[in-house]
Amino acid sequence: MPLRLPRPRSLAGQLFAMQVVLVALVVAGCAVFAYVTDRAQAEETARRQATATAAAVADSPSVLAAARSADPTAVLQPYTESLRRHAGVAFVVVMAPDGTRWTHPEPDQIGRTYLGHIEQARQGRLYSETHRGVLGPSVRTVAPVLDDGRVVALVSAGITIDEISEQVREQVTALLVTAGAALVLGGTGTYVVNARLRRHTHGMNATELSRMHDYHEAALHAVREGLVMLDGQRRIALINDGARELLALDEGVVGRPAAELGLPASLTGALLSSEPRVDETHLTTERVLVVNTRPVVGGERRGTLVTLRDRTELQALSGELDSERGFTEALRSQAHEAANRLHTVVSLIELGRVAEAVEFATAELELAQALTDRVVDSVGEPVLAALLLGKAAQANERGVELVLTEDSHLDDGRVSTALPSRDLVTIVGNLIDNAVEAAGGTPRARVTVTVAARAGDGELLLRVGDSGPGVHPADREAVLGRGWSTRGPGRGLGLALVGQAVTRASGTLHLADAEEGGAEFTVRLPLPAEAGGTGAPPGDGRPDDGRRASVGPGAGVTGAGVGA
Repeated sequence: MPLRLPRPRSLAGQLFAMQVVLVALVVAGCAVFAYVTDRAQAEETARRQATATAAAVADSPSVLAAARSADPTAVLQPYTESLRRHAGVAFVVVMAPDGTRWTHPEPDQIGRTYLGHIEQARQGRLYSETHRGVLGPSVRTVAPVLDDGRVVALVSAGITIDEISEQVREQVTALLVTAGAALVLGGTGTYVVNARLRRHTHGMNATELSRMHDYHEAALHAVREGLVMLDGQRRIALINDGARELLALDEGVVGRPAAELGLPASLTGALLSSEPRVDETHLTTERVLVVNTRPVVGGERRGTLVTLRDRTELQALSGELDSERGFTEALRSQAHEAANRLHTVVSLIELGRVAEAVEFATAELELAQALTDRVVDSVGEPVLAALLLGKAAQANERGVELVLTEDSHLDDGRVSTALPSRDLVTIVGNLIDNAVEAAGGTPRARVTVTVAARAGDGELLLRVGDSGPGVHPADREAVLGRGWSTRGPGRGLGLALVGQAVTRASGTLHLADAEEGGAEFTVRLPLPAEAGGTGAPPGDGRPDDGRRASVGPGAGVTGAGVGA
């Protein structure tokens, strides 16, 4: 069976053990210090008490009188014993100048020589020492009894070390009880704090936490998607490189409130929302972002986790794919119609109606060629011309007449340096798609398109109007926002993309009522001086009904209606 090494203790466990040992050492150190201090203080107190007792006895007139008597013991023994009991000392010994005891707590020691140093006392000075006597080691003081400056007796008072130790033991016992209570209280507090720490660290040790931090940093900077973490105060707590790039934020953004980042209102609302958001599409000046938010909770709201995915390229490709699908459907329909017309021509020939067959075929060819010639003559920009032809084919499927005004004129290369082809397709394609869907199903369904490079004002004019129901005045402020649509949920991105492209080109987008009764969107984009073309109409370039030419019977698409 393989040997399993014990798992290192968690960080909380290590801190708990360290803190308990630290508290124990502090308490033990305090106890030792208090013991030493208390013992020194007890000895000093005992010395002062012995000195005071010895000095008081030496100054007593009755002691001086007894020292002059023939039998000092008879007078002094009862006196010193009574004094010893009341003064709280171990002994009070009165002796002759040569050290012969006159009194002693043990009567059999009377008459014997005092055990200790009396030289300084015999010279008339107080003397204190710690010395072993009959009663054991003691702190004692010897005081002289003076008679006109002459030493006639000596008084020694003392307290034994055992008594001092007993006092210290009582104090140390109280100290140990207090220290034990402090240790238990400190240990309990440490356990509570470390239990909370263990919950926050999920029982991981320092090595695991360090490794997790390294993984966290590596993953944070390696992931291409944007990641933003907001704290409970809706401030940026963490942001990775991808999110800074997607939101066009600098490195000093950490700590700033999300509401002060200068982001679009809809995106700011998503970041500040207390409800989770799933795969919401939001637009910034340059990008289309898919936003997901999730609150971070743990007993209380701790913040919000936000992920960002860049959908700009995908959205453009999706739009192109939708256009290709529309073109495919239009071509399939045209192929079906061409087959029907061919069968008609063949049938007329078989019936011997050759002249009528030729007339029918020639009319169809002239109509198709007129459609192509009209667009190519007016719009020399190949991308835009192809787009208009495709949209005309699509509109035909929806029964909508697509009209290109006669004053439309745009030469090849006029806008290539000022506006990327993709943005041009985004603006014109979405406006036409919305107009076709809005006009579909209405009497005399029509969409009018004006494309002109105006030399006088140095701008490109794009105007798309329809015969649909139009936009209510109360909705005009919101119509360009993300998600606004008359076609139900999940729509409403087309016009927002138009607004984004117009903003990138430093242009303007205006919504008004069309002459056909529906909505009319006017886009003005600045052009370089050399890009200003000719053929622009006077005034604002708005053609009248007499100057409009039909590009084709119309085109239908699978795109959304107004705000799709």
